[in-house]
Amino acid sequence: MKRLALHAACWCLLAACRAAPPAQAHAPEAAKPASDAPEKDEHEAHEELPSRIRLTAEAEKDARLRLEEVKLSRLAPTVDLTGEIVPDPDQMARLAARATGRVVEVRFKEGDLVEKGAVMVVLDSTELARARAMWTGAAARAEAAQSAAVRLAAMAQQGLVPSQQAATAEAEAKALVADATAARQALSSFGVGVAQVPPDEASRLVLRAPISGAVVMRNAVVGDAVTPELSLATLVNLGQAYFQARLFERNLAQVQAGRQADVRLHAYPDAVLSGVVESVGHQVDPVARTVVARIAVKNTNGTLRVGLFGTARVVVDHGANAGGNEVLTVPTSAVTRLDGNTVAFVANPDGQFEVHPVTLGASAAGRVEVLRGLTAGEKVVVEGVFSLKSVVLKSTFGEEEH
Repeated sequence: MKRLALHAACWCLLAACRAAPPAQAHAPEAAKPASDAPEKDEHEAHEELPSRIRLTAEAEKDARLRLEEVKLSRLAPTVDLTGEIVPDPDQMARLAARATGRVVEVRFKEGDLVEKGAVMVVLDSTELARARAMWTGAAARAEAAQSAAVRLAAMAQQGLVPSQQAATAEAEAKALVADATAARQALSSFGVGVAQVPPDEASRLVLRAPISGAVVMRNAVVGDAVTPELSLATLVNLGQAYFQARLFERNLAQVQAGRQADVRLHAYPDAVLSGVVESVGHQVDPVARTVVARIAVKNTNGTLRVGLFGTARVVVDHGANAGGNEVLTVPTSAVTRLDGNTVAFVANPDGQFEVHPVTLGASAAGRVEVLRGLTAGEKVVVEGVFSLKSVVLKSTFGEEEH
């Protein structure tokens, strides 16, 4: 009986332990602060950008700010043309040797920005060495013949030598001077001067950059044999370039030279390049049935690259009253991207500049419709926007307010 009673007591104790949850089971949760994770997230969150900034008088002067009122106007009708960036043919140059030779040194890489006159390639040219030798010899012979002719002419006057001998010497001197002149021109055709050089550098031909610009093609390798027909590099100055648009026949009568255009590139969809149609081609592509329209654009921020695709919105009717309703507009230069939003800087009467997020509509001829974010009469910054944007971004790093 005692054994049965003890066995029953053990079963009761075991049941009681299973029914009551252990006290320490929730202890770690109770000890852990409930707000730990949110506090960490708030600490690591990106600091909000200021909505208002103030510039000192000196900083405002350096920024060269220009303001313009937000106003109602009619956007001119436009047509959209696709195309790509191409260089100005007058701002392109190919680097080539004027003599046969072998490449011994290359001082540039594709993509480099080079200044006019910079050394790019060094060649070893036996053709140049021969031309230098011919010039040196011809110049020496011409000088000696001229001296002899002068001496014989003086002796002929004194009756010491026949006058015919003096005349013959003068004729020979003239012939040798002509040979020296030809040798000099031949040497100059290689792009080098006639100055004397050390014998070990007589075959050294230095090729320099013909213009300032970017190297878009390199075809020079040390050890390669080159000829004057081979282009070693292509340089392009993209300070001014062209947007080469494809104009369909149905729009040919609408687009004419002199019309304004806003160009947006796929690589920089938020940037607008203002341009002017410079020319419209006179030949229709027989396959695409398009005509080339060249729109001159300026590479103001250095972002242009040859071959970038985009769309040009070309004005097809002049005048501010070219149909349509009046809408709220600002110059496209007044709008920028800031922290993922499209914004404009509004100048307040108290001297501060306030960031206004805006919603945009259609654009034409350098102006864009503002659907939300601005009101008529407000003054927005249209020049110096980048300077204000820089001040806003710098403020997140704890720098002093300008």
